[in-house]
Amino acid sequence: MTASARPSARSGSRQAPPDGSPPAARPLVVTGAVAACAVVVTGLVILTPLVLAGWIAAPHAGLGLTGVLRTATGLWLAAHHVGFALRGAGRIGMLPLGLVLLPGALLWRAGRWVVRTGGMSSLTEVGYAGVALAAPYAVLCGALALASRSALAAPSPPQAVVAGFLLALCAGVLGGARALAPWRRLARLLPPRPRSVVLGTAGALAVLGAAGALLAGASLATHLTEFNSLNAALGAGVVGSVLLLLAQIAYVPNAVTWAVCFMLGPGFAFGTGTVVAPTGAALGSLPMFPMLAALPTGAQGSVPGWASAAVLAVPYLAGVFGGLLLVRAAPTPAIEMAPFWGFACGAATGCVIGVLAAFSGGPLGSGRLAAVGPSGWQAGLVATLEVGVAAAVTAGVANWLRLRREPELAAALAMPRSPGDGFTVTTDAGDQDGHRIFLDPWAEDEAWEEPGRPLPGPSELP
Repeated sequence: MTASARPSARSGSRQAPPDGSPPAARPLVVTGAVAACAVVVTGLVILTPLVLAGWIAAPHAGLGLTGVLRTATGLWLAAHHVGFALRGAGRIGMLPLGLVLLPGALLWRAGRWVVRTGGMSSLTEVGYAGVALAAPYAVLCGALALASRSALAAPSPPQAVVAGFLLALCAGVLGGARALAPWRRLARLLPPRPRSVVLGTAGALAVLGAAGALLAGASLATHLTEFNSLNAALGAGVVGSVLLLLAQIAYVPNAVTWAVCFMLGPGFAFGTGTVVAPTGAALGSLPMFPMLAALPTGAQGSVPGWASAAVLAVPYLAGVFGGLLLVRAAPTPAIEMAPFWGFACGAATGCVIGVLAAFSGGPLGSGRLAAVGPSGWQAGLVATLEVGVAAAVTAGVANWLRLRREPELAAALAMPRSPGDGFTVTTDAGDQDGHRIFLDPWAEDEAWEEPGRPLPGPSELP
């Protein structure tokens, strides 16, 4: 099965030579290795000037240009969420999620380039292209982790290999698939029912993300005085202030994820024996990082009672929105199965929240700050229950209302299903010669079950 795009327009490297001999096809392994090297070099070229600016502006006794390159390499590995051990401080694992966008965007472009250069036209070939990009990229990440080790900091080579491979595989496959067709056409390759679950999950996550961003921003705005005081106390200077601002922007996704976990109820910790939740906050001494001024303080927290109730209601509202999208996008009413698919939407939302929560925190040393951030399994479980139950109830009610508005469809769905079953709807009950329309509620589901019709795949792309 092939896509409709012409291979000649995708692969400029396979043009026939002037003498008319067959074009020389570059091996996919070589193409993937070239793309992986290009991504690594581009990332280091972007980060090295930033590290060099900080090296020039700050005291750097004993740190030469070799140290600058090692620091830039460590920062590149941190963008892949690779933890490292600091001498005398312990392990550092709470890394900014915003930095992942840099290698992710570069690997996205690399995946598109590999697919277009190789003249690929099917999703199976895109998967091969993703592996061809991810395997050499993982090797390069492991080599960078070994090369950047020093007496001060030591990245984890196994973690670098695993994180590099997974990030390159996901971003490369998505970029390669996007090179074949727009997202709308790719989404049509999914069966109708799973596609509706994906849409409902995306809607629930959008509500949670937007509410988390608003909560984090509002908390920072209410503690703006403390934020400015910390900025002034650091005395970073012009260059240092710019680098500090970039670091705080990179931690914005972490803050939004923590705010979402706060709304779910379990909250998060910033050190052993601490908790930040809607019911109150118990915190110890915090590092001098301006963004931490947004954390609530006090046994009862700084959130009023009515605001706490509103915050705790957001996950249920997200489930309601996801359930409505699920039923709206469903191919046919599911009768008693609608609540099941609604809970599946909540379970998928919980899995995403759990993964984000696990990666948004981590240790900040071996002392009291060894436990920082939310618990991934707790956030995922609570999100599954809250969003899933709300989505299940909403999907069941919305589906029942839909069937009540369409009694003919409800009667047809109640009958045993057999191929060709349908029912007629009379457009004018008072006219014996009124128009009659034959409806088949399973037409979309049976479209792919016709004998001789190929299964949906990339060949169905216009």
